[in-house]
Amino acid sequence: MLKQRIITALVLLPIALGGFFLLDGGAFALFIGAVVTLGAWEWARLAGFEAQSLRVAYAAAVAVLLGLLYMVPVVAPLLLVVAVLWWLVATFLVMTYPDSSRLWGGVPGRLLIGLLILLPAWQGLILLKQWPQANALIIAVMVLVWGADIGAYFSGKTFGKRKLAPKVSPGKSWEGLYGGLAASLLITLLVGLQQGWSVGGLLLALAGAAVVVLISVVGDLTESMFKRQSGIKDSSNLLPGHGGVLDRIDSLTAAIPLFAALLWLAGWGAL
Repeated sequence: MLKQRIITALVLLPIALGGFFLLDGGAFALFIGAVVTLGAWEWARLAGFEAQSLRVAYAAAVAVLLGLLYMVPVVAPLLLVVAVLWWLVATFLVMTYPDSSRLWGGVPGRLLIGLLILLPAWQGLILLKQWPQANALIIAVMVLVWGADIGAYFSGKTFGKRKLAPKVSPGKSWEGLYGGLAASLLITLLVGLQQGWSVGGLLLALAGAAVVVLISVVGDLTESMFKRQSGIKDSSNLLPGHGGVLDRIDSLTAAIPLFAALLWLAGWGAL
């Protein structure tokens, strides 16, 4: 399994880096759209579509919606607002699972939830790519999430005792959450000091980083919740040793639109 994971990572890393940082405009939107469309194909299974034809049809519908969003960028602010509202709702659903499953709305509701997860994540990346210091912003949100993941892993493994969401993801602990949050805040603090940010700017950055990290955890738990309900371990086997696309981007689907929304509120980029 470890060998598989390493080989897959070595193959995917240059593709991901090239797509994120070398592409612009329509090419970048198409690249991210391809990833999101694969995620939609996986989500259709979590929503209850077992037939391959139905899963492909849902993925195709998501691809069409992404194309429409690209041609009508005026809806971008609305999509960010929708994302903020959705992830607040998702937090409630995770905290009250399994009772909350009756609120999902069956297969149609789950398909709609897939749109609420995937479309704003795509839109958030498109916006980040258009704003000043685009690549640095994309790196920043990824480092926040990955730093939190690493910090959570080691602190959870060392100190983890109290379960964070035992009915959703038994392996996660409150100690892991605190460690992951501390790691990301430390990264933010070091970057801020190195960049010479003002005290006020640094405090705002730390607060924003905390929000992004906490919501990224909700993103992870949300996918885990739907996988648990469906009795599925991985969203797919597209990435040998790593599971599926959603398994790799679940935290980012929540973090990216929230990160973009916070930057927008701070006046970083125009919409």
